[in-house]
Amino acid sequence: MTQDNDNQVDAGLDQGGIIPGTRKPAYSLKLPDDLPIPVLIAVPHAGRVYPDHLVKRMRRPDYSSIRLEDRHVDQLGSLVARQTGAGFLVAHAPRAMLDLNRATDDVDWDMIADSRPDGVRHSLANRRARSGLGLIPRRLPGLGEIWSEMTSQAELDARIRQVHVPYHSALSSALQTMRDQWGAALLLDFHSMPPLRKANHDDLPAQFVLGDRFGASADDRLVASALRTLSDDGGRAAHNRPYAGGYVLDRHAAPARSIHAIQLEICRSLYLEKDMSSLSADTAGLSARLAGLVRVIGEEVAALGRSRGQPLAAE
Repeated sequence: MTQDNDNQVDAGLDQGGIIPGTRKPAYSLKLPDDLPIPVLIAVPHAGRVYPDHLVKRMRRPDYSSIRLEDRHVDQLGSLVARQTGAGFLVAHAPRAMLDLNRATDDVDWDMIADSRPDGVRHSLANRRARSGLGLIPRRLPGLGEIWSEMTSQAELDARIRQVHVPYHSALSSALQTMRDQWGAALLLDFHSMPPLRKANHDDLPAQFVLGDRFGASADDRLVASALRTLSDDGGRAAHNRPYAGGYVLDRHAAPARSIHAIQLEICRSLYLEKDMSSLSADTAGLSARLAGLVRVIGEEVAALGRSRGQPLAAE
């Protein structure tokens, strides 16, 4: 089981937060000084830094980790960022520890040993937790319970304070900086998905799914341009189904303030070997295709900023 991210510290790299039980940063952010393109690529689900105490409490760590991680999509995102000059934010804390695409109250309180707000088992706020994939994932198909013991309230609080809060603060600040310079900014949230099932024998399932919260998180022109670019490049792209985006888009998208956000799900078969655990020779070609996508929609975002006029930083 891989215990660390494949990242190297380099000039201009900002690191923050801390993974509980380690001395390692919760995230890394590379934001070029000249901001050549108003796009920030973020990867919240590819973290591979597993503290020993976390692994010991997982019933089958190898099984759980590979199914929870958007495996190696951080390396794909890094290649795209280097080719385009886009900003790049990557989480190093694993999704098993804390899901950064969930709100901090999206908790299955039956997992927490010594706390339950107002004695309530579940609420509308933690609807995802009921399916087993809340702030701390609880269950997986084919496995059932992920953990062999409960989590304490103190441990949950530490994960939120040291991982969730700094990651989202860095994300918000980077988007604001980008918007202040360009007049508009786009968050492109990278995720990976297993190959989608065929609806029928002749069906060709989508290889990419663009999510914009059904039109709420990004200008329609950006999504249309992205769908068209992926299709023109020979890809099969779907819109919002089966993935429309989640907490990250809800929290950070603000199209009225020219901060747009799109979730991009990428089929793992496009860049991983058949075992779905290691990069394939197709990674370089896919990164070049995605770099073309980022350049196209980056120009669209810049045009939106120009049409809006340069905003005031204090707006």
